[in-house]
Amino acid sequence: MSRDAIVLLGVNHKTTPLAVREKLALSSGYEAPLQALAELQELREFYLLSTCNRVEVLFTCRNVAQATKRVQEVLFGQAITAEELQQHVYHYVNLQAVEHLFLVAASLDSMIVGEAQILGQLKEAYRHATDADSTGFILNKLLHKSFSVAKRVRTETRIGASAVSISYAAVELARKIFGDLHDKKVMLVGAGEMAELAAEHLVGQGVSEVVVANRTLQRAVNLARCYKGRAVSLEELLEQLQQVDIIISSTGAPELILRREDVRPVMRGRRNRPLFFIDIAVPRDLDPAINELDNVYLYDIDDLNNVVEMNKSERDKEAVKAQRIVDEEKIKFSKWLANMESTPTIIQLRKTIEQQVRGEVEKSLGRLDDMDASSRKKLEKMIAGITGKLAYPPLHFLKTENHCIALPERIKTIRELYQMDNGENEQE
Repeated sequence: MSRDAIVLLGVNHKTTPLAVREKLALSSGYEAPLQALAELQELREFYLLSTCNRVEVLFTCRNVAQATKRVQEVLFGQAITAEELQQHVYHYVNLQAVEHLFLVAASLDSMIVGEAQILGQLKEAYRHATDADSTGFILNKLLHKSFSVAKRVRTETRIGASAVSISYAAVELARKIFGDLHDKKVMLVGAGEMAELAAEHLVGQGVSEVVVANRTLQRAVNLARCYKGRAVSLEELLEQLQQVDIIISSTGAPELILRREDVRPVMRGRRNRPLFFIDIAVPRDLDPAINELDNVYLYDIDDLNNVVEMNKSERDKEAVKAQRIVDEEKIKFSKWLANMESTPTIIQLRKTIEQQVRGEVEKSLGRLDDMDASSRKKLEKMIAGITGKLAYPPLHFLKTENHCIALPERIKTIRELYQMDNGENEQE
């Protein structure tokens, strides 16, 4: 009589390097992988999330080990080796899976803690799942609860208010210089993790275009695709400076990639429209003398660290509040699951007792259908009253928290006492 298990498998920016995540990204969209999962008989319900920073599948099943193996084969097995699967794919079951989903929705598991974009991505993935008719009673309840958790965190905390990453601090400085970023074009020089972080923030601020320049063009293409941007080679850097407004540089180059004498003619071509450089590379990518040019603003990683340090303590306080909200909502959901697990037994218990009471009454008084309406009504009321009194002790035993006896054991005890799984009483 145990309920289906809730399982979550995935990879994200914490467990898996970009080079591996690129192989697992669902570049063709949701339709094909959802169809592939639908063919797995081991799954009851399932939901799939794919972003630039994570691929996660949430599902319910009876046999956790068997279902997990099949899902990994279908989603990840063709892209990476068994060793990489073992190393990078995380695996949560039941309340651990619930907690992880809530943390993701609340952006506490994001590359940028507090960012708002992930909730929209969760909801978009849910729309695809409902279109594919892949979610049911349990996952619908769980996913809607994750949306409300995110809303509580956003409403009751200031988790997204303070810049606590170098990349976010860079974006905050850009806003101070330009104000609204909606009509601004951004170029990311380098396609590593720092560039990913910067892109997350900039897209969240609504920049009009993201250009990615990288020594390896394919890496630039992969990152640009995530943000509906375009990729260019590093050799096109000077040409692109004519068109963009903000440049965030984070390459691993051993020496400067842009000097003052490179930028001066660019500013003439731009007719001195402001150009904002952010150098978050170590060692530095950009010549400090660039800052001496008119209408050119250059900040390096030390400038940004000052912004970050001021905000860290405030964000930490808000993260504690957000985690408390996640914990509260996890407890509420666990109670809902427990109630759902015991509901079939409760219904069957009432039915069993009522049948026994009704049988004894009819033995003594004959069939109730043969009585007049008034007498039958009185007897029905008596049967309901006796049933309620007899059912109260076992129901109280089932519903009351008991730290010594787990709910599955309490359910098993009641079913054995009332012989619910014998003969004609047996139910699935």
